Amino acid sequence: MWIFLILLSPAQIMDTDSSSLRVGVVGYGHLGQFLVDKLLKAGPGLGLVLGFVWNRNPDKLQGSVPAELILDDLSSFANRRCDVIVEVCHPQIVRDFGHEFLSKSHLMVGSPSALSDPDLNQKLRQASLQHGRTLYIPSGALWGGQDIQRMNNSGTLKALFIRMSKHPSCFRLTGHVLGDWTEGEGRRVLFRGSVADLCPLAPNNVNTMAAAAVAAGTLGFTGVQGEIVSDTALRDFHVVEVEVTGPDGFSVHTVRRNPAKLGAVTGSATYNSFWNSLLICRGHGGTVYLC
Repeated sequence: MWIFLILLSPAQIMDTDSSSLRVGVVGYGHLGQFLVDKLLKAGPGLGLVLGFVWNRNPDKLQGSVPAELILDDLSSFANRRCDVIVEVCHPQIVRDFGHEFLSKSHLMVGSPSALSDPDLNQKLRQASLQHGRTLYIPSGALWGGQDIQRMNNSGTLKALFIRMSKHPSCFRLTGHVLGDWTEGEGRRVLFRGSVADLCPLAPNNVNTMAAAAVAAGTLGFTGVQGEIVSDTALRDFHVVEVEVTGPDGFSVHTVRRNPAKLGAVTGSATYNSFWNSLLICRGHGGTVYLC
C-alpha cells in the first residue's frame, strides 16, 4: 500500500474543501489540551468543528471543556458523527478502538508505536481500505519524513537509523530500565535495535521512530533501527538524529533539537506539527497517509 504526503497551507485547505469538518479528540494530556484549545479558538475559521473530547479520567475535562462536548463513554463515539478522530492518548486505545474508529471516520493516530504490532497494522490497513477511510500518521518530531517516503517509494532507501536523546525525566519506559538514574550521570544508551522491539519498551517516547517506520514501508518496523539515549545534560531539548542510507554511498544525517521542559514527553515544536497534520485530514481514500 502506497503512502502519500502532501503539504498544504491553511488557505489551500479552505479552497480544497469549504465544508466544516467535525473532529473528535481522544485524550486530554498536554497534546490533547493543545489541540482542543486550537480547535475551539482557530478551528471554526479553518472549517474545523470540535465534535467531542474523551479522556480516561473524565474529571480532568470538567471546567476546561464545554459540557456538551464531553464524551463519557468512548464506545458511543459514533453518536457524535465526527469526520476525523484524533487519538492522542495511548497505544492501547488504537488497539481497542482503531478498527471501530475507521469504520465510521478518518483516524489520525498520535500513537503510531501501536502499529509495530504487525497484526494490528494489517487489521487497520484493511479497515481503512474496506471502509474508504484514511489512516493518518502525523510526522510529529520526524524531520525529512517526506524525503524518506520518496526514497522508499522509488526503491532507493537502503537503511534508516534514528537516535532519540532526552533527559531521563522525559522517558516513560516499561519495566525498570531507567529506574536508577541520577542527576549528573551523563549519557547512557538505553536500547539499540529494531524499532519493532523498541516500541513496546517505550510506547510513549518513540512515536517519531514509528512514523519513520511507516514512511520507510519497505524496511518496516523490523528493518528500521533505533536507539534511545538518556542524557542528563539535555535539560532544555530533545534531540532526534536521523541517518538515511541510499545507493552508491548516498547518505543524509540530520539533527533536530526540539525545545522541551524537564519531564516533558513531547517537545514544544511537536505541538504545532500535530496541528498542521490535522489541517490536512480531509480524507484521501482508503489508504495510509503520512501527514
